[in-house]
Amino acid sequence: MGRDVASVTISGEDRRRYRDKVRRCLDVLARMLGESQFDFERPHIGLEIELNLIDAIGDPLMRNADVLKAIADPAWATELGQFNLEINIPPRELGGEGTGELEAEVREHLQHADGRAHEVGGGLVMIGILPTLRRTDIGEETISSNARYKMLNDQIFAARGEEMRIDIDGREPLRMHADTIIPEAACTSVQFHLQVSPDQFGAYWNAAQAIAGAQVAMGANSPFLFGHRLWQETRITLFEQATDTRPDELKTQGVRPRVWFGERWITSVFDLFEENTRYFPSLLPLCDDEEPREVLDEGGIPELGELTLHNGTIYRWNRPIYAVVKGRPHLRIENRVLPAGPTVADVVANGAFYYGVVRMLAEADRPIWTRMSFATAEENLHRAARDGLDATLYWPGMGEVPAAELILRKLLPLAHEGLDRWGVDPARRDRLLGIIERRCVTGQTGAAWQIAAVDAIEQSYGTSRHDALRMMTRTYAENTRENIPVHLWPL
Repeated sequence: MGRDVASVTISGEDRRRYRDKVRRCLDVLARMLGESQFDFERPHIGLEIELNLIDAIGDPLMRNADVLKAIADPAWATELGQFNLEINIPPRELGGEGTGELEAEVREHLQHADGRAHEVGGGLVMIGILPTLRRTDIGEETISSNARYKMLNDQIFAARGEEMRIDIDGREPLRMHADTIIPEAACTSVQFHLQVSPDQFGAYWNAAQAIAGAQVAMGANSPFLFGHRLWQETRITLFEQATDTRPDELKTQGVRPRVWFGERWITSVFDLFEENTRYFPSLLPLCDDEEPREVLDEGGIPELGELTLHNGTIYRWNRPIYAVVKGRPHLRIENRVLPAGPTVADVVANGAFYYGVVRMLAEADRPIWTRMSFATAEENLHRAARDGLDATLYWPGMGEVPAAELILRKLLPLAHEGLDRWGVDPARRDRLLGIIERRCVTGQTGAAWQIAAVDAIEQSYGTSRHDALRMMTRTYAENTRENIPVHLWPL
């Protein structure tokens, strides 16, 4: 979750000190990696879910502070927009008894929060982009009150020096300008965390990058933005554009974007943190009092606060995480490609697919990244975001293949074996991966259902687009509460 910061005025001296401190943190991280000080004997998984608030008719509800107060649970926090909330599910061992309780635990959290939201006139929706958002909902006044978000907004626009341009093709193309980063708040995702050892980090990160396209194809859930029907997973391109600090001139010069797939396969987690330091100026140059070298020399474990804060403003689709828990450091991969929803069952099934496949690819004798170019993996992601299960993806040994066929023939068998290696109960494995299988067979992702539902409403009732989106959103929220996987949703 985002770190809270105080509102401050940033000087050139602050930036210089911060840059120097980040580099010292990077040196200390290199030393820690060499000394094998990390906790990885019992790998844990974690889960974060971003959600939207709606009112009684399905429009966004700008009251996250009130809802958060009503929920009264430290697992919940605000997000960028006043119509957003986020929940952080406690970590657990993958394959242990806690894994089996994950779906029930998440449902319990969401049911409690949804009930509290109703007390203040709203409800929760777990969806990639809230379909009823309008351009009038994205002014600076709708940014959450946390000073971190205001500072982030100011720093991004200071770096750009001009308005943000959103340009998305699709069935109903969208072209607009924005003077805040609030369009980013439209993007609500699920983040799957996986703790890994330093020695295995490169292999697991490469594997996660390789399957990003397949994940998005089978999990697409964001077809509408500001009333326009766009990509199956519009959230991908919206997030890339809404957090871009580069004016056109810097793009032409090859400056890297802050929402970034990357540009190469890696051998170590150090590669990613070093790229962060080399390519990206700070957005929140705030220094801690800790001196990491001294802490390490004295036998302690440094927090590396500046390095982790900087990392939090670089939005890789698979982000490296360094953290210290109970005095022990660990590394994990934060998988960020999937949208939220449609149901808890769908989310947990998506996680089972990811954890199973990524293990098999990371431990393969002939790694996938030795047989596929990095650029191809990135192209797969954007093809999947545009076309969902109808996308054509490249996979070594299969060539160009429909996404559904790739998942059914190649990746689902890998997911089964990978979950076996993790020690997941076979009955639970079969139920969760069965959800993915039926979604691919029927072709009904969250995005496909949303599009078909809006078409049916418009044709049957002759309503305006926004009224159709309201009706669809209310029905979507009801289906989510029932926790019936999306491939079974009727129109």
